[in-house]
Amino acid sequence: MSKNGIASSRVKDKNLEFQAAIAALKRGEVIVFPTETLYGLGADALNRAAVERVFQLKGRDAANPISVLVADRTMLSTIVDQVPPLAEKLIAQFWPGPLTVVLPAKKDLCKHLMNASGGVGVRISSAPIATQLVRELGKPVTATSANPSGKTPARKIEQARAYFSGAIRVFMDGGELHSNVGSTVAEISGDSVRVIREGEINKAALERVIGQKKVV
Repeated sequence: MSKNGIASSRVKDKNLEFQAAIAALKRGEVIVFPTETLYGLGADALNRAAVERVFQLKGRDAANPISVLVADRTMLSTIVDQVPPLAEKLIAQFWPGPLTVVLPAKKDLCKHLMNASGGVGVRISSAPIATQLVRELGKPVTATSANPSGKTPARKIEQARAYFSGAIRVFMDGGELHSNVGSTVAEISGDSVRVIREGEINKAALERVIGQKKVV
């Protein structure tokens, strides 16, 4: 087969893989897909049974919420009540990218996605596959790392297969990912930002945007 033929075949395979992933999400299944940081467990975030399946696969405490991806600000408005001014500054600087911002969630959102104060962690991914998935599905997608709780997050598709082969049917291969820490998680609290997890974007980067005294 010629080089052009091989390239065409690979594109076709990727298209089939993508369509299989969308179909699985619509059926309420969980998939593995690449984000800009780590491989994630993706499910329709508005499907409560699908979200519960993510928790079962990870063996995650139900009281420990998981974050979601949205495609754009319009989709963001369907799951959050408001975007405070400090959050607007962070979003303008770091989205799309590895900053998960915890914002006040709409009351009808699945409880597994909300923390004790009613916040949901959300971001727009800078990974083309992840963003395309969310946009094509037309709904937010869960983005917790693809590993059982307590295990090393998957940075290669082979690791994810080792964890979930037999339990998940669709694995989207995005090559080797190079993050060790995942996205930074920051919660807006009044006139300050609380860093819940320092990931790819460090505290100093947040301080440069909103001021040193506002990051705790």
